Amino acid sequence: MSKEIVKPEVLSPAGDSECLDAALMYGADAVYLAKKGFGMRAAPKNFTQEELAEACKKAHSLGRRIYLTCNTLPHNRELSALPDFAREASEAGVDAFIVSDIGVMSVLKEYAPSVDIHISTQAGIVNYASAGELYKMGASRVVLARELSLDEIKQIRDNTPPELEIETFVHGAMCVSFSGRCLLSQYLTGRDANRGECAQPCRWSFALMEQTREGTYFPIEESDCGTYILNAKDLCMINHIDSLARAGVTSFKIEGRAKSSYYVAVITNAYRAAVDELMKDPDSYNPPKWITDEVNKVSHREYSCGFFFGQPENSQNTRDGGYIRSCDVAAIVEGCADGYISVVQRNRFFKGDRLEVVLPNTEPFELEAFEIIDKNGDPVEAANKAAEPYKLRSELELPAGTILRIKNS
Repeated sequence: MSKEIVKPEVLSPAGDSECLDAALMYGADAVYLAKKGFGMRAAPKNFTQEELAEACKKAHSLGRRIYLTCNTLPHNRELSALPDFAREASEAGVDAFIVSDIGVMSVLKEYAPSVDIHISTQAGIVNYASAGELYKMGASRVVLARELSLDEIKQIRDNTPPELEIETFVHGAMCVSFSGRCLLSQYLTGRDANRGECAQPCRWSFALMEQTREGTYFPIEESDCGTYILNAKDLCMINHIDSLARAGVTSFKIEGRAKSSYYVAVITNAYRAAVDELMKDPDSYNPPKWITDEVNKVSHREYSCGFFFGQPENSQNTRDGGYIRSCDVAAIVEGCADGYISVVQRNRFFKGDRLEVVLPNTEPFELEAFEIIDKNGDPVEAANKAAEPYKLRSELELPAGTILRIKNS
């Protein structure tokens, strides 16, 4: 019998309030998000001060936590805004800051001393000396570099104070650069990845061009269209969370603050169910097939296990930069009454289509759309008007926010 493990936290991303609601509904223990500034994702809507306060109130009412990203590398001209940022975040009720810069860390500790400090993966922590020193400086958690193996993580766990929490990414997009510290976007597009503005040029197709023959391209590999030589596969550890927990990981982080609420809901749901399955019998973790199938029902690149089992041998997709997508959201449930499910349409579906019902911590099941009623109360053959309300005849009682999806043909 192996030693007892600590139940890991499921930590989900949220780029806006809709994603936050999806993460909370589908089982996240904690959610990480950004205000409008100092976060490593500039593209999402992110949260205003009022929205942040509401997010904290909502999460805390459910016994969940909110972690605020402050992990860009700010320049001198930006530092004067940090004290107000810290005070406002503390007033809103955030549970922790995610930080990569020790100067930023010192300012946050001064102006928001009651808020925990989590050290971002951007800091590139790969050994127990760094982790231990950051703990002495006041960090309660370290998010380890994504280039570590399970054995290296275990060494860090065995040589740091047990009070220090260890977080790792377990799912989502992988950056080709060490711990996401990349200059490629800034050089090629002027958008600084270390300030949340990455244009993801690593996903582009590259070829060689000889200087005197402009416009003549030579593939880096044998291919008609060049190669996506920098294009990393997505990370997926759903089948190995028992190994992560035994190595000492206390928080499972899902990447995706620029992803949709559907993505957040489905991947959170999968890892929530997987962790609950793990804790039933840690010595014989074998998740039901429906759990491991869920990670394939969102838009994703090919999956790999990253560096967790040593130097990866097949972690780049050099053929293309595209996504695999097998399902679409058909509608979101708003309520149920009088034998009908009220929904808001997200993608077109037809009378007779079989929709999948995605409920928290529950194997998805099918619902036939055998009768569709439009907003005027008339039967229709298709729900084909974007974002409009419809009703589906059914005796099911589904909570608001439930996802109805349809498989792509």
